[in-house]
Amino acid sequence: MSGRTIPFAAFEWMIAWRYLRARRREGGVSVMTVISLLGITLAVFALIATLAVRSGFRYEFVQTILGANAHITLYSSSYTDAQGRLTRAIKNYDELARKVAAVPGVTRAAPVVRGQLMASASGRNAGIEVFGERLSDLMTLPLIIHPESSSGDISKFEDGVAIGSGVAQELGVMAGDRIKIISPDGVKTAFGTAPRIKSYKVVYVFSVGRYDIDRTRVYMPLAEAQSYFNREGTADEIEISVENPDAVDNYVVPIIAAAGGRAVIWTWRDASGSFLRALKTEDNVMFIILSILVLIATMNIVSGLIMLVKNKGSDIGILRTMGLSEGSILRIFFIVGASIGVAGTVLGVISGSLFAIYIDPIFSFVNWMLGGGLWDPSVRYLSQLPARLELWDVLNAVILALVLSFGATIFPARRAARMNPVEALRYE
Repeated sequence: MSGRTIPFAAFEWMIAWRYLRARRREGGVSVMTVISLLGITLAVFALIATLAVRSGFRYEFVQTILGANAHITLYSSSYTDAQGRLTRAIKNYDELARKVAAVPGVTRAAPVVRGQLMASASGRNAGIEVFGERLSDLMTLPLIIHPESSSGDISKFEDGVAIGSGVAQELGVMAGDRIKIISPDGVKTAFGTAPRIKSYKVVYVFSVGRYDIDRTRVYMPLAEAQSYFNREGTADEIEISVENPDAVDNYVVPIIAAAGGRAVIWTWRDASGSFLRALKTEDNVMFIILSILVLIATMNIVSGLIMLVKNKGSDIGILRTMGLSEGSILRIFFIVGASIGVAGTVLGVISGSLFAIYIDPIFSFVNWMLGGGLWDPSVRYLSQLPARLELWDVLNAVILALVLSFGATIFPARRAARMNPVEALRYE
């Protein structure tokens, strides 16, 4: 053989393959090879599975916000009414909603009356948040009209109220039952303020899959809410939806210009900014921690190759005397280590992707094995463990694993290439 050969020639791959499958008594390190392979596989699996769950959390949280809440909420700045009271009520809400709806990119502008009250039924009480809206506006909220599950008939909304599944469960009611809504700010009498109590029929029960919405949300017809809250002819806010919620900041200035100088804007990013920032921080920390896990797994490749180089010292000496260059020896052992990294990465990607795709049955089985109660929606807000397999996350995991695996093989491969053939064959 010539001292100069083309890089990664066929004979280099053949020798590397013989070393990979060589048994221990033949001078190979098959056990270390298997351990290295399993280490890379499990590390890449953990990285992809964690990234998928992380992406699922972010996606489900954002989609629930956008599907059941306004992308932008418009308020009025404070002013003094005819009775000398400081208020933020919006009087010309229909006209204001029409002006905002005419802004390019705005898909929905709905006047809302809103308040926090108490609901009661069958001797049970629950704190609720009431949203007074027209049926036509309610029908434009995707997760309310097409929730995870529902019962009753939303078309009968004007005859009662629509409540979240958590409220229904807390009160022990279902569609067709009646609930009492109680406001401490009621009728003023000679003996003080009497609570305002009124009974409503539950016509629709919805579950959007987010605990803080299902557990508190109650929708009431706008006219009824105005009467109940003593806000005839006014609204508390204008709920606005836009075509591109991710670029919500681009709509703020045009909406303020259309609404007038007294408008105050609050976007969904303002409302959930702290949570989204916490998710981003957690994303970065988890990726760093799992990257260290992959790095530790690649160290098995280093130890395995060092043992292989030691066991194959005589082979290296013979190959060098036959004319193989240092570069050929380096490439042979690089192929050995890199092959382990590539195989482990491929197996890790396959297993991690399958975990993300079939996470629901896997999680249900684990939950059943542990006796249930593994997932608490009141803590995690979502009704089930989400996972979303994204191409960029998979590519990040693959690139990280391959770079670390290839880098880990350089030191033992260079050590093999620089071995003195005379020293290697001295005691043979």
